[in-house]
Amino acid sequence: MYYQIVPMDRSHIEQIARLEQACFSSPWTENMLADALFDTQASFIVAEDEEGNVLGYAGLHVIVDEGYIDNVAVEPDARRHGVASALLDVFCRFGEANLAFLTLEVRASNQAAIALYEKHGFTQAGLRKNYYEKPREDAVIMTRFFQENGVPQA
Repeated sequence: MYYQIVPMDRSHIEQIARLEQACFSSPWTENMLADALFDTQASFIVAEDEEGNVLGYAGLHVIVDEGYIDNVAVEPDARRHGVASALLDVFCRFGEANLAFLTLEVRASNQAAIALYEKHGFTQAGLRKNYYEKPREDAVIMTRFFQENGVPQA
C-alpha cells in the first residue's frame, strides 16, 4: 500500500474528522482540528495515498522537552499496512533529537495498539482509572524515554 507522510493542512480536516468519528467514542471536531493547525505547540501529520486521501493521522503536543501524543488513527481498510507505525516513527525520531520523553494514553482493551507502542519502545508507565467514556474504561499510560537525567538514552 502506497502512502506518504505529510504535515496536516486545512484540506485534510474534513477527512480526519470523519476518521475521528469512525475510530473514537469522543472524536475531535473539525473546529478542534482546525484550531490545532494554529497551535504552536502542536504538530499533526497525515498518511495520505497518491490521490490525497487520508489513510491515517497522528497528533503531538510539545511542552518544553515533553511530548504528548494526542491521537493515532488509521482507516480500517489501511490497518496492518504499517501506516500507524510510520506515523509513530516520525514522532519517535523527532523525540530522539528533541525530547526527554513521549507519552500517550490508550484504552486498556486495545491490545493491538499497546503492542504497536511497545514495538516502538514505549513501556507501561501507569493507569488512569475510568479515563475513557462510551464505554467507560481505564487508560494505560505508555511512555518512551529518550533522556535520563538529561543524558540521551542509547
